Amino acid sequence: MMLPRLHSHSRSRPRRRAAFTLLEVLVAFTIFFMFAFAILELTTRSLAMARAIQEREPDAGLVASMIVQTNQLIEGAESGTFDDVVPGLYPDWEWSSETLEVGSNGLFRVDLTVYRDKRGKGPATVTMPLLLYRPESPPGSATGGGF
Repeated sequence: MMLPRLHSHSRSRPRRRAAFTLLEVLVAFTIFFMFAFAILELTTRSLAMARAIQEREPDAGLVASMIVQTNQLIEGAESGTFDDVVPGLYPDWEWSSETLEVGSNGLFRVDLTVYRDKRGKGPATVTMPLLLYRPESPPGSATGGGF
């Protein structure tokens, strides 16, 4: 006589394995990559903002402050780099100024232009006109003194 087995595996009852289904794995990967790409986007934006803060553009006021401090203006054109004004701060930038007497009483117009040199990344130009009263200056074109 045969005794029945106590732990028999019958085919009518499905055996459950401890594993994930393909659908569960795909959902988990989708959620993981959504968070990963969100963090990557956040990091990319933060780096771009930090880079934008580091790229400094000079103001024409730096050159204007040098010209305003003088007591006399002479008609003509001048140019230079910002290394003369603030060494190392704006390496790819240059400036130029053109001075012209516009009134016979010592009124001068100074046109300042700030621009990137040829090695710079692109055309960026800032212009600033100034009117300065310097009666101690030598006569210019408005008073018949030359230029």
